[in-house]
Amino acid sequence: MNLFRTARWSRRDLLKQSGILSAAAAVAPISVSAAAVASTGAPGCGLPLDSGAATENLFTKIGVRPIVNARGTFTIISGSQSLPEVKQAMYEASKYYVQMDEMMAAVGAEIAMHMGAPGAIVTCGCEAAIALATVACRVGMDPEKSQTMPYLKEHSQVIIPKYARNVYDFGVRMSGAEIIDVETEDELRAKLSDQTAMIYIMSGPRAFEEPLSIKTVCAIAKERGVPVFVDAAAEEPIVPNIHLAAGATFVGYSGGKCMRGPQAAGVLLGPKDLCQAAFWNAAPHHNWGRALKVGKEEAMGMLAAVRQWYKRDHEAEQKTWLEWDNYIANSVKDIPSVTTQVNMPDADLSNRAPTLTIRWDAAKVGITGTELSEKLDQGTPRILTIAGQGRRPDMMASSIGIMPYMMQPGDYKIVADALSRYMRNPGHFENPPVYTGPTAQLAGTWNVTVHYIRGVGKQQFVLQQNDTSLTGEHLGEIYKAQLQGKVEADHVMLTSAMSVPGQQRVPYIFTGVLSGGTLSGSVKLGEYGAATFTAVKA
Repeated sequence: MNLFRTARWSRRDLLKQSGILSAAAAVAPISVSAAAVASTGAPGCGLPLDSGAATENLFTKIGVRPIVNARGTFTIISGSQSLPEVKQAMYEASKYYVQMDEMMAAVGAEIAMHMGAPGAIVTCGCEAAIALATVACRVGMDPEKSQTMPYLKEHSQVIIPKYARNVYDFGVRMSGAEIIDVETEDELRAKLSDQTAMIYIMSGPRAFEEPLSIKTVCAIAKERGVPVFVDAAAEEPIVPNIHLAAGATFVGYSGGKCMRGPQAAGVLLGPKDLCQAAFWNAAPHHNWGRALKVGKEEAMGMLAAVRQWYKRDHEAEQKTWLEWDNYIANSVKDIPSVTTQVNMPDADLSNRAPTLTIRWDAAKVGITGTELSEKLDQGTPRILTIAGQGRRPDMMASSIGIMPYMMQPGDYKIVADALSRYMRNPGHFENPPVYTGPTAQLAGTWNVTVHYIRGVGKQQFVLQQNDTSLTGEHLGEIYKAQLQGKVEADHVMLTSAMSVPGQQRVPYIFTGVLSGGTLSGSVKLGEYGAATFTAVKA
C-alpha cells in the first residue's frame, strides 16, 4: 500500500508528504537510539510499571476519579480495558519510526487473514470506518475529487433502510452525503441510481429479520454493483464472517469493545482496493480524512487485539462473568423484597455477557434505584452500573443492573460489597419538596431563550394546561417535539425529546420558577450537558 512513491527532501515537501521515506530509507536499520534502547535494557526498556493505586494514580492527581466499570463498553466511560498484549504492543511500537503506508499494508494483511476478509485497515474507531468507507465509495483514489470534499456532488447519496437509521450514521453524513431512507425492496430498487455511493446497515437481530435484511439488501445491491457497509461495531468478529458471507462489501468493528484493543481504534474489512482507498483518504495523507489519524501504536495494538481474540477462551470468559454475577446476587438476595435475575446472552453478537438485574421495593429497603446509582457513583471506589430505576414517592419499585463484561478480576467483590453496604444501610432520603400556593396559569405560547455554555438558542413552548398537568409542543430552531410536564404552585417542570436524523433524540428537561411573568431556570440535556433558560409569553 505504498501510496506515494516519490520522496522530495526539502523541509517544505517533507511536511507536505507526511515524512514519506524513500525505498532505501524504508529498509534501513532502526535508529541508533531505538536500537540502543531495544538491546541494552536501558531505563525505559520493557513495559513500564504501573505505579498507581486505586486511591492515588495519574488520574486522581489531576482531579479525575477512576471508575469500576459494571456498566459496559460505553465510549463515554472509556470503552474497554485493553489486554496486556495490546499494552505491550503499543509500548513497543512507540519506540520506533515506520513508514505508515507500509505499516498499514502489513497490519491490514494480517488482520484480514485472521478475520477472514480480502482486505483490512485499522481506523480510529468504527465511526471512522463508516466515514472512510463512504468516502472511498464516493471518490476512490482520485485526488481531484478527494480535494473537493465535502462539496463534491457526484456519488452523493447513501441509502439506509429506515429501521437501520441510528446515531452512528453521522459517519455517513459527515462527508456531505445525502441519506436516502427506504422501507421496501421495491423502494430500494427504485432509489438505486448513478448517485448511489453505498448502502449502510446497522447489524443486530433486527437486521436478520426485517424484509430488508442484510442478505436481501446485499442481493439487490449486487444487481447494481453498489457496495454495502455493515456496522458490526460491538459484535464478536466470528469467522467465517457472517456479513461478508451474506454479501456485504464492508464490515466495520470497534477496537475498544469486545476485542479489548485500543479505545481509539477500529477495523474496516473489505476488498483490498476499497480498503486501500479508505486509507488513502485518511491520515497521513492530505485528503478529506486527514483528521482521522491512526498512530503506529493504535495500529499495532489493534493487531495484537485481533491476534488475541482468536486465542482467547471465550467460553471460560462467559463462565467467569456468570460466577461474578452470582456472587453479587448472593450478597444482596437476603435483603427484604430483593429479587435477582441473570439474563443470559441471546443471538445478538453485540455485548455478549450475562447481565444481572436486581429488583426491590424501595419502601422496604429505604433507597431507590436512582438513589443507589448516585451513591455508587459518588462513593469510593466510584462504581458505575446499568442505570438504576425508581423514584420517590410515586415509583418505589426499583432496580439496578450489573454488566460484568468489562469488570476486572476482583471488581465483582468491590461491587458486591458496595451494593450490600448501601442497601443494608441506606441512610435517610427525603421526598422531593411539595410546593404550595395558587397554581400558575401557563397555557399559551412562550418565547424561550436557552443559554448554552456557548451559544444562545431561540425556541418556543406552545402549552395547554389541565389543572396541574401541562402538554404541548416544543418548537426548536430546527426540530420540534411534544412537551409534557406539571406545575406545582409557581414551580414548573417540562420534558421533551427532539427527534433528529439518525433516530437520535435530544432530551430536554426544563425546571423553573414563574416570577413576574417570566419563567426561568435550568435545562438538563442528557449527554449534551446543561444550560439555563428564560421564557416569556409571546
